[in-house]
Amino acid sequence: MATATIMPETNRTMLAAVAILGYALAIGYTDNYVQVIAREAGLWQFHATRTVMAFAIVALVAVPLGLRLLPRKPGAVALRSAIHGVAMFIYFGCLAFLPVATVAAGLFTAPIFTLLISRFAFGIPIGPFRIAGVVLGFAGAILVLGPGQGGAIGLATVLPIAAGALYALGNIATRQWCEGESAETLLLGFFAMLGFLGLIGCAVLALWQPAVPEGADGFILRGLVWPSPDFLFWTFVQAAGSLIGVGLMIKAYQIAEASRVAIFEYVILPASAFWAFVLWGDVLDLRAVAGIGLIFAAGLIIALRGR
Repeated sequence: MATATIMPETNRTMLAAVAILGYALAIGYTDNYVQVIAREAGLWQFHATRTVMAFAIVALVAVPLGLRLLPRKPGAVALRSAIHGVAMFIYFGCLAFLPVATVAAGLFTAPIFTLLISRFAFGIPIGPFRIAGVVLGFAGAILVLGPGQGGAIGLATVLPIAAGALYALGNIATRQWCEGESAETLLLGFFAMLGFLGLIGCAVLALWQPAVPEGADGFILRGLVWPSPDFLFWTFVQAAGSLIGVGLMIKAYQIAEASRVAIFEYVILPASAFWAFVLWGDVLDLRAVAGIGLIFAAGLIIALRGR
């Protein structure tokens, strides 16, 4: 009887681990090509175009899959989408200048900020083990983003941590404000906000018309350009990869205990480094590897103690 009770849960956990691995490999692969997109197009046009493509894909599968897309609380969904949208704009903007694994490490400080926001904004107590996790994670972020990865700590290397803080706030908003919303509703709201912000950015840049550096250095300041076949192809790959990857992540959280899935999600750090090595020959130094290890350990502690 004990075996019959344990095996189904074990199987669900293993299936969730496979789903998260698929998510990490998909996102790690597609995010590495943002630097290719950044050489000729801008951040704002990229997000606007990707949203149109994502909506087209969802429109094709919504009826066959029976997706529920309309929000129950439009205001709450819009505010959460705005928070996550700004986090992702920072994340993708950094991808043009920093290695994917480095930016991902900054984003994955989110569990640390989730604890801190929960403690100081909502008064939820945190014990000594999770405090240790916060310290470990912060030390890991400093190692990954500090000297040895392109120079001293500055705005460009602190921004991924800011993305992690906003991502954490969006995750808290998911629980606090958007209870009862379907996963596809939140996903569509997220893409819609990215597209909306992208259009605003394109409009501002059309009026401002700043001097734009060549190549990836102009990613943030570049307005609308005529889309090349390469831009359209890799943006479509980004849209499809994001939908598939996030879909796998959502499925993992649906079939297994959240605290266990949160541990698996940290596999995106080595997955991003793996694809950067395979595609571009980028190799992280020992300092960055040690930092990623500390962030992983921090997430492990936080997830386990969160049970």
